[in-house]
Amino acid sequence: MDIEQALFANDTFYLSFTQKDAEAMDRLWARSHPLVCIHPDRHVLTKREEIISVWKSFFTNPLQPGIDFYNPVANDLGTTVLVTCYEEVSGTVLVATNGFVEEDNVIKMVHHQSARCLTPPKPISASTK
Repeated sequence: MDIEQALFANDTFYLSFTQKDAEAMDRLWARSHPLVCIHPDRHVLTKREEIISVWKSFFTNPLQPGIDFYNPVANDLGTTVLVTCYEEVSGTVLVATNGFVEEDNVIKMVHHQSARCLTPPKPISASTK
């Protein structure tokens, strides 16, 4: 799988979150692969319907804070690319892993997990890489 395509899909994931776009989020998640989604302080979600339902509940919550992400790093595992990055939500930094596979020639998400990061790094700009 192409790492640049996975990084683009990762950008799409966060754009969907920022824009509270449930349809874009639904399109991003795979339909024929096993899924895992673990939000901070919540239980493991593995059913697609549950995963999309939780995202929709986030998006319809008027108090849901925005999100920024930084320092994405892609790791090619063969048929899967894992992207690690840091999320900033209401001043709290989380560390996240997002997994992507190819499904019907399109990059799809199969995994999202984030948890609080007690010692987050500073964002690295593209010009300093």
